[in-house]
Amino acid sequence: MAHLIEQMAYVGATPWHGLGSQLSPKQPLEVWQQEAGMSWQIQESPVHFMADAAGHLGTIHTFPEQKVLYRSDTKAALSVVSQRYQVVQPRDVLEFYRDLTERSGYELETAGVLKGGRKLWALARTGQSAVLKGNDVVNGYLLLATSCDGTLATTATPTTIRVVCNNTLTIAVNGASQAIKVPHSTRFDPRAVKQQLGITVSQWDDFMYRMRTLAARPVKTHEAKDYLRSVLCEALAANPERPGISNERALTKVLSMYEGHGRGAELEAAKGTAWGLLNAVTEYVDHERRARSNEYRMDTAWFGKGAAIKQRALNTALQLVA
Repeated sequence: MAHLIEQMAYVGATPWHGLGSQLSPKQPLEVWQQEAGMSWQIQESPVHFMADAAGHLGTIHTFPEQKVLYRSDTKAALSVVSQRYQVVQPRDVLEFYRDLTERSGYELETAGVLKGGRKLWALARTGQSAVLKGNDVVNGYLLLATSCDGTLATTATPTTIRVVCNNTLTIAVNGASQAIKVPHSTRFDPRAVKQQLGITVSQWDDFMYRMRTLAARPVKTHEAKDYLRSVLCEALAANPERPGISNERALTKVLSMYEGHGRGAELEAAKGTAWGLLNAVTEYVDHERRARSNEYRMDTAWFGKGAAIKQRALNTALQLVA
C-alpha cells in the first residue's frame, strides 16, 4: 500500500503515529526542510488537452481558466486548480515558525508531507504547559497545515497534547475552534495570522481552566454511556432500535478505555471524570480507531472525520459543566 506520508522529521520521542526520522533538537529550518521532505517547490503549468480528430492525432488546446500544480523535484502532478488559487510553498510552512522559534521560545517537533505533497504541515511546541491533578501534564502546540488540492485551507491551529498518551485536541473556547483559516482564494499572510493568533494563544489559560473543570466533574456510569452515545453513535438518534454495529463497537472500546484500560485513565484528574471521558475519545481517535494505516489515522485525526469527532467530544464534555 502506498504511504500517505511522503516524508517527515521529528525531534524528541517518537510521534504518536510512529512515523518519521529523528532529528537532534534546535536544528535550523534549512535542516528541517531537507529532512522533512520539504525541499521542493510547487510549480504551475497551464492546462492543455488534445482534441481527437479522425485520421490524425488531433490538436492541442489550452484551458486558461485552470492550471496544473506539480512538484519541482519529481514533476509529479499534484492537482488542477483555478487560476485564482494561491499556492503556499513547503518552505513557507516552515518559515512561518522562524521568528517563533528564534525569539518566542517555540520548538519545532514534527514536520512533513502527506499524500505525495498534497498536504504539508509543521507542529511546534509553544512552551505553554499545565498540570492537572495527579501530575496529568498537558502541553501547548501550534499546528500549521496547508494543501495544494483544495482539500484544506492554510490553517494555524492551537493544539494541546496530553503527555501521558500523546492525545491531540484542538483548543476551543466557548465551543468554537481557535483555528485561523486562510482560504486559497486569498494570499497567505503569515504576519496577519500571527497577529490573530496572539489573541488566540493568550486564551490558553481560559482553555485549561475549562479542562480543570472537566477534571473536577465526577461522571456517573449512565452519564458516561449517554455521553459516548451522543459523541460516537449519531445513528442512534435516527434509529434507536438498530444502532450501527461499528459505532457500538467503538462505544464499547472507548467505555473500556475510560474505565481503566486507556493510557492515563487511572490518573486522579481522569478517573471517573469528564476529563477522563474526553481523553478516552481522543485516545481512541488518535490511536485505536480503525484506519488503513497510521498515516491515514493521522490525516483523519488532524484534518478529517477524526478531528470532527474530537471536536464533538470536547463540546459535549463542556456541556456537562455548563
